[in-house]
Amino acid sequence: MNEPLKSHAHTALEAFLGHWRGSTELSASPWGPARTADAEVTFSRAAGGYALVQSYRHIEPDGTHFEGHGVFTVDPDHGDTLWYYVDSMGRPPEAPARGHWEDGTLRLERRSPRGTARHTFKVDGGVLTHMAELRLGDAPTFSPFMVSVCRRV
Repeated sequence: MNEPLKSHAHTALEAFLGHWRGSTELSASPWGPARTADAEVTFSRAAGGYALVQSYRHIEPDGTHFEGHGVFTVDPDHGDTLWYYVDSMGRPPEAPARGHWEDGTLRLERRSPRGTARHTFKVDGGVLTHMAELRLGDAPTFSPFMVSVCRRV
């Protein structure tokens, strides 16, 4: 069997590899008030290097925690980066977030009947930043939801 060629997106995802620690700033939302949580995320290769597995966890000031697990891969037919994600909020993933790279930044969107989530990932100068914005229901614009800033450990 011939091995498929790895795309630019596969190569770019390798910048995420490793274990990262930092904090997550959560904006006030239907899920709680604005707050800061200690965060850590790990990215590791999977599926012969054609996927990247993400494990995220943050601990709230009151000791409760949130965790999520994702799989990044590339759609070989379209070149889009896909992100399958499930978390401790308990909702199963409906479809992967789909996105692309621009100037070293990965931007993805996931649409559902509840609204649209837009995520931005970037590694720059040894710092991983993940920003999420939400457009719930029929809202005309996105609102900030969270920003995680972590350093590789």
